[in-house]
Amino acid sequence: MGIDPGSRITGYGVIDMEGPQGRHVASGCIQTASDRPLPERLKTIYEGVTRVIAEYQPVEAAAEQVFMHRNPDSALKLGQARGVALCAVVMAGLPVSEYAARAIKQAVVGGGAADKTQVQRMVALLLNLPEPPQTDAADALAVAICHGHTRQTLNRLGVIAGLTRRRRR
Repeated sequence: MGIDPGSRITGYGVIDMEGPQGRHVASGCIQTASDRPLPERLKTIYEGVTRVIAEYQPVEAAAEQVFMHRNPDSALKLGQARGVALCAVVMAGLPVSEYAARAIKQAVVGGGAADKTQVQRMVALLLNLPEPPQTDAADALAVAICHGHTRQTLNRLGVIAGLTRRRRR
């Protein structure tokens, strides 16, 4: 499960990784009412992420690492939204991984400076979707794809490392 947290819109994406190919399971957005106080919006995010986990039963989750906004107030709100989303994941007992925005774009598009439209198009292509998903959902799916590829690479390296150790003996 990939999560793209935001104080107004939190994207989520759930995929199954079968070999190098990801299969789209679900994606969407948890919308909060921008006219509501921040604590109520945070509650909506927490409950939304909890519902997605209960419905789709992911075994792992990943999110984008924190980055600094120019506006400190926006950065604080984003950090709080991210915190409640990750809290929902941890409360469900799922392991969480975090990736830098550039690493996510690199894994999905092939370049760390890709724009939102490129990410949307590549997510649709990689998951064989009929059309690009909404921006926040596409970003969350990109996080999930990045995590899936990273896990597969680490698993292969673990196998290779194990074989290398046995040969040295």
